[in-house]
Amino acid sequence: MIKILIIEDEIPARNKLKRFIEELDSPVEIVAELDTVQSAIEFLSHHQPDLIFSDIELLDGNAFEIYQQVSLLCPIIFTTAYDQFWMDAFEGNGIAYLLKPFSRERFKKAWDKFRLLKDSDSEEQNAIMNLTQLIRQNLADKSYKKRFVVNTQQGIYFLDTQSIMFFKADEGVVFAYDHQEKKHLLSERTLKEIEEQLNPFDFYRINRAELIHKPYIEKIERYDKNTLAIKLKDYKNYLKTSRSQTSAFREWVEK
Repeated sequence: MIKILIIEDEIPARNKLKRFIEELDSPVEIVAELDTVQSAIEFLSHHQPDLIFSDIELLDGNAFEIYQQVSLLCPIIFTTAYDQFWMDAFEGNGIAYLLKPFSRERFKKAWDKFRLLKDSDSEEQNAIMNLTQLIRQNLADKSYKKRFVVNTQQGIYFLDTQSIMFFKADEGVVFAYDHQEKKHLLSERTLKEIEEQLNPFDFYRINRAELIHKPYIEKIERYDKNTLAIKLKDYKNYLKTSRSQTSAFREWVEK
């Protein structure tokens, strides 16, 4: 019996994953379904599953915080909407990286990769190398949003993505701030929806409410022990990273 742990905070994504797992022809058991960093740390401190399916952005932080605090012997298949983390995923126990929304076929390939590694450790390096090449190709082929539609009482106009300094979520709506500090109300409802359409090498979500554009970063200063203050070109106010994002932001900004 293969014991599987699911770490996923989105119920529809979790249900889809469970459905794919239930369709496997191998004897499996889902030992737990968790949705926070803290609950995963507590569980893995006392249990060792055979395989983990893990989202990355969870309710209370980044999943990599889990794997920095617990000792794991099992592999991890990451399931996420964010492609900027894939290099970090393979530095530890990651063996596959499924970008949402992933198909049944891609899920099955990741599962077959797990079975291959489980049955033959000698094939591990070749399997990871082939998967990494596939991910690189997928990222190269992906297209990103070049402009946003803005609806106003006077009509519709278009806002080029390259002219946007940052996005900000505020009480259920999202605004884009352009390089002239002009504020544009977007039709998209969440930052997550926007983030999934943008190039992760150019845009980064520094906290729950703000998503910044790298070319407009002018200066970065320390705000406190675990937080950075970011000055954007021609924008008078500083933006601040959340504590959970500071470390990952440091790595992203240097790429």
